[in-house]
Amino acid sequence: QVQLVESGGGSVQAGDSLRLSCATSGRALGSYDVGWFRQAPGKEREFVAVIRLFDGNKSYADSVKGRFTISRDNAKSTVDLQMNSLKPEDTAIYYCAARVRSLQSPNFSRSYAYWGQGTQVTVSP
Repeated sequence: QVQLVESGGGSVQAGDSLRLSCATSGRALGSYDVGWFRQAPGKEREFVAVIRLFDGNKSYADSVKGRFTISRDNAKSTVDLQMNSLKPEDTAIYYCAARVRSLQSPNFSRSYAYWGQGTQVTVSP
């Protein structure tokens, strides 16, 4: 089993930054992909970013490319999402997710077996 716990959400103004953290536990995740998804009210859950822990390969949604950075902290066993230049349209609940390393598209949320409880991010104009 893999446990994921998100933290770091909050309310900020447009242009501000936030750093989300996903604490991982339960088993060694060296062969896993860990991603971030988000879901805004009335919308479907959407892919944000993913990191392949095997080799550190990263992928981002076009909407966040250049503003968000996903990274891992092996010492803390966390996968973090640094969010800069936040926009009101970034407002959503952000979820951390993990899957055994897969050739499936990282956008495919159903390929992720493990999910955190989510953390709210609210960006005001």
